[in-house]
Amino acid sequence: MFSHIMIGTNDLEKAKSFYDAVLGTLDVPAAMVDGHRIFYRTPTGVFSVSQPIDGKPATFANGGTIGFACSSSDQADAWHAAGIANGGTTCEEPPGVRAGGMGKMYLAYLRDPDGNKLCALHRMA
Repeated sequence: MFSHIMIGTNDLEKAKSFYDAVLGTLDVPAAMVDGHRIFYRTPTGVFSVSQPIDGKPATFANGGTIGFACSSSDQADAWHAAGIANGGTTCEEPPGVRAGGMGKMYLAYLRDPDGNKLCALHRMA
């Protein structure tokens, strides 16, 4: 369904440091830098971060969340810890199991240094 996801940043170096650490816990290689953008390429899609082309400040989406798939609750916890250690802030409830209409999931939420809301998700059996 998606070819890529791109979000904005006001500090590309800070964003690269944060996302290299967070996505590294998901076995995603460090970003490729392309001028004012960085790209994380995987077999299942591309995640990128860019300074806005229009020269205006980057802002985050109110109500938006970007979810990253995890293979285990331990991987989600490592993702969350790497985010906190690299300038992210925790949000929502603490990492843990949630059950609802979509089944049982282990979720961990963060805001990146620019305020974008992120989620690590492990679907449980």
